[in-house]
Order: sequence, then C-alpha cells, then structure tokens
Amino acid sequence: QVRLVESGGGPVQTGGSLRLSCAVSGAIASINDMVWYRQGPGKARELVASISSSSRTTYAASVKGRFIISRDNIKNTTYLQMNSLKPEDTAEYLCTADVRMTGGVSSHIYWGQGTQVTVTP
Repeated sequence: QVRLVESGGGPVQTGGSLRLSCAVSGAIASINDMVWYRQGPGKARELVASISSSSRTTYAASVKGRFIISRDNIKNTTYLQMNSLKPEDTAEYLCTADVRMTGGVSSHIYWGQGTQVTVTP
C-alpha cells in the first residue's frame, strides 16, 4: 500500500511564506511525477506545480515566480515553498505521486488527504 501525507499548512498573513511537504511511504520502487493541486472555496481544483523524476518543473501562471516545487528522492518527499502569499492562495493543497510499487509493472497515481492553507489580509 502507498500512503501520501501532506504537512506544513496553516494560517499565514498576506506576504508571508509557508513550506508544504508531501511524504510518500510504502513499498515503492520508483516515483515519476509528483504534483501539487489546490482547491479554494467555491473554486475548481487546479494544478499548482509539478516535478518530474528528473526534476523538470511546471507551474500555474498564478504562482510562477512565487512558489517553488522540489523533491528529495531519498526521502520520497516533495516540497512546495510558497512565498509572497496572497488571500487568493487560500485553499486545500493536495499532492499526488505517480508510483510504481515494488514488484509492479505499471505505475498508479496516489493522492494525499490535503493540508489547508489560509492567507489572511
């Protein structure tokens, strides 16, 4: 079984910073793309940032230049450094990982439970 656990969310003032973590555990052979999504109140879920196994990154236009995604392949963890936070960044942040389990032939995408980020004016 594969488990993803996000952490690092909480309340923060406008202009502040937070660092989210998403740790993947289980019988892991390899992890391909790791992705952060968010869903704000009354909004559709959106892709925030992604990072490939070779650390190639992509960002939503709304966060480019403010957020940085990274990963530690030894710890099977992805991070989202969020700077210059705005009230519109308020959302539940969820991570996914495309994981091939030990002994498995193909990979599957697993989701975490999410961590809430609230940016106050």
